[in-house]
Amino acid sequence: MESLDQIWRDYHEGLLGFIRRRVGVADLAEDILQDVFVKAHSRLDTLANADRIQNWLYQIARNTIIDYHRARKSAEPLPDEVAEQPEHDNDEEWLELGKCVLPMIETLPDGYREALLLSEIDGLPLKEVAERLNLSLPGAKSRVQRGRERLKRAFLDCCHVKFDCRGKPVDWWPKEGCARISC
Repeated sequence: MESLDQIWRDYHEGLLGFIRRRVGVADLAEDILQDVFVKAHSRLDTLANADRIQNWLYQIARNTIIDYHRARKSAEPLPDEVAEQPEHDNDEEWLELGKCVLPMIETLPDGYREALLLSEIDGLPLKEVAERLNLSLPGAKSRVQRGRERLKRAFLDCCHVKFDCRGKPVDWWPKEGCARISC
């Protein structure tokens, strides 16, 4: 993993230009860039794949820009280039990969499995997940987050996943000897 200083040197100019094009003010762009690097520094240990650092940084930048616009509480809608989500040119691959997720969720311990099924598969808000599982709201949030982490670890333990430069899965295959998945 690169040091934060090296990450700054490698991505500072590109991120600054990216942010400046979306907020229009150089000083504001510098401030937002500082926020991006503070967030990146505090979450660097959550980056699972160092090869995806560029995508990760730009996603933090997008979210920080959106947060800035929300904080302004402007009546104006977000600019199109900020609000747009990347389109999946490989929807079939995402759908195919999704078929592997439910069987992987089923392998999780009961509490995590129930929380993920309710929140991620059934789409229930966390408040309702908490009520159904007889948990506090923070307890439900924690259970879902920990379940996601366990699911991610289980998936990466059983699958090789190849991503394109934009972080989209382009290929995956089960690791030899993993009986938990059949995709």
